[in-house]
Amino acid sequence: MPIHQPTQRSATAPGEPLAVKQAEAALVEHYPRLVRLAYVVLPPSLGRHRRVLAAHGAVQRALPVTRTAPARMAQVPAQSRRSPEAGQAEAPANAPYASMRLRVLRTALAYERRPRWWPGRLPAPAALRPALPVVWGLRLFPRAGGVDELALDRALSEVPGAVRAAFALQLLDGLPETAVRALLAEAGVDDPAGAVRRAARLGRPDRAAAHVLLRSGEFDPCTVQTRPSDLLRRRHRVRAAALAAALCVVAGTLAVAAGSDVRNEAPGAGVTVPALDPAALLRTAAEQWADTSRIDFTAWPVRGDRRGDGELLGRALRAWSEPSGNVQVSTTPGTVDVPPAQPPRLLFAGEVDGAAVVLFHDGGVRIVRYAEPLAGGGGAALDFARTDDADVTTGAAVVVSRTGEKARFLLAPWISETTTRDLLAPDTPGRPLEVGPDGITAPVERPAAGGGCDAWPVLQLRSSERIVENHAFLVTDLGDLAPAHLTYTPKPGRGAPARQPREATGPEALLAWARTACSLRALSGSGVRAVNNWAFAEQRLPEGGASAEWLCTRADTWRGPGRVLVQFLQPAASPTAPAAVVADRNDTALCSRFGQHILAGTHWKAASGRWYVLAAGSRAVNRIEATGQVRGAAGGPTLAVRAPRDASVELTARLREGGTLAAVR
Repeated sequence: MPIHQPTQRSATAPGEPLAVKQAEAALVEHYPRLVRLAYVVLPPSLGRHRRVLAAHGAVQRALPVTRTAPARMAQVPAQSRRSPEAGQAEAPANAPYASMRLRVLRTALAYERRPRWWPGRLPAPAALRPALPVVWGLRLFPRAGGVDELALDRALSEVPGAVRAAFALQLLDGLPETAVRALLAEAGVDDPAGAVRRAARLGRPDRAAAHVLLRSGEFDPCTVQTRPSDLLRRRHRVRAAALAAALCVVAGTLAVAAGSDVRNEAPGAGVTVPALDPAALLRTAAEQWADTSRIDFTAWPVRGDRRGDGELLGRALRAWSEPSGNVQVSTTPGTVDVPPAQPPRLLFAGEVDGAAVVLFHDGGVRIVRYAEPLAGGGGAALDFARTDDADVTTGAAVVVSRTGEKARFLLAPWISETTTRDLLAPDTPGRPLEVGPDGITAPVERPAAGGGCDAWPVLQLRSSERIVENHAFLVTDLGDLAPAHLTYTPKPGRGAPARQPREATGPEALLAWARTACSLRALSGSGVRAVNNWAFAEQRLPEGGASAEWLCTRADTWRGPGRVLVQFLQPAASPTAPAAVVADRNDTALCSRFGQHILAGTHWKAASGRWYVLAAGSRAVNRIEATGQVRGAAGGPTLAVRAPRDASVELTARLREGGTLAAVR
């Protein structure tokens, strides 16, 4: 818990002028802290080079301009001496630092603030200002972090600047929520309380670890690496500038200087020469996957009959760096399409279904697919998808071609057996699928995107004994580059510990997926990494004693958030009769290792024509109550009570270890 200390009064009382010398001393003393704060708050869309320069500029411009018009001290509430998070560094509690911090926040937040009349497609006016200091001929980057740092940076890029500011003020400066709200209000944020609430969800469940990540080199703009800017592009600009100067010395020089400044500061202009050089591409040895403990896309060897085609690889890299108008770009949600900061890994380059296809892997975070037609003169395609923390199953295949209603996959080198099967035919065994010498499969039917749902084809893959992961698993094409991994968690056993997800290849799992496969259509194109069917309860139905099953279908995305569909499986004549979806929730931890308790309910009609309210909870539920237009209660994890068809009912549950649970909707 936070330990609150008595308010400490500064030597400068609120409202008194803050001397410029005090401000300068505070800025110099706490310069790295203030620059890190500005870097976290600034929008990641600026690119790392501009973000570094803008962070330093925001801090350096925070100094009061003149001695005759000194700054006023920020009016901020007293802050605790100790951080709410264990191990968190205490922020300086003096007035000069508080005033400098407020000025830095205002400047950093202005980069996302647009006037009402400002065109929506243009950056905010602050982002168009030249960043000071100015660096010519070099690109600056903070030191690259690991997967955890990249994941945190992606999470920060998906929230507004005010949320990033609240997150940084709590973790870097150790401010309590009340002080953060007051400081954000002083900085001009419209909804400080909302920003603090959203910031509280970042970095969970381990905020102490998030604090460590935020203080890592990934977010330190004072410790940077340098690379040259694009030398070829710069040489062309110099020649153009010389020609323009010869034609019109004064006007031409000014125009070229302004244009050069804008272009050099544009996001994505800092792609280094090695990242664009086909000869610098990383290539994994053919057998490395069998001798490494990291089984993911970094272990894929390069394959394809055009992996030595420098011209094709160069076109693919240039399209990635600066896609022209005839390149169609697509990204899965949460994936950035910025150029690589270092040479990517080449996975494949070859001809598939009338197109030249190139697959890159970008440092553990993204898969990038480039495809250009071999004939016909059509435009190229560039597709981006996230693949951070891929493993044996989620890194087992990548879509290389989609033509009509079929797709081809490039398989991981550790796949030893490949079959296809239909989820809507659970009793039909899998059929062998032909795989070429370069790892490309024969065409596979794709699940129907809309309309009827008569079949749901999936790949059943088996991993090699050489990596001691010899097991079969299912993946399905949901419209992204990487197919989604399907798993199953069986219903709880009597007195047994909580079950864990397992591969969906057994009879019980296949029967459950036969009832729920068509609900996967709602997940198409949303960047899904894996989908688990959790049978969290079984219920004896009234008036006859037949049993029904409750499933929680959880889809986890590569970017983190999940979607939950709660499905009710009543007895049916057909093993493929679709389940009834009774709840749908986005961005939730329900039905994951961080949300292991669930309660759901539905209206159900018996064969007699009578209507009931049914409810079921997970294994920790020991009592369910219904209130509203119908009242009832039952001990245990299930409830059935007579109720009109449209009765409004509120369901709550009590947990064995204490606490209550509301029904998911």
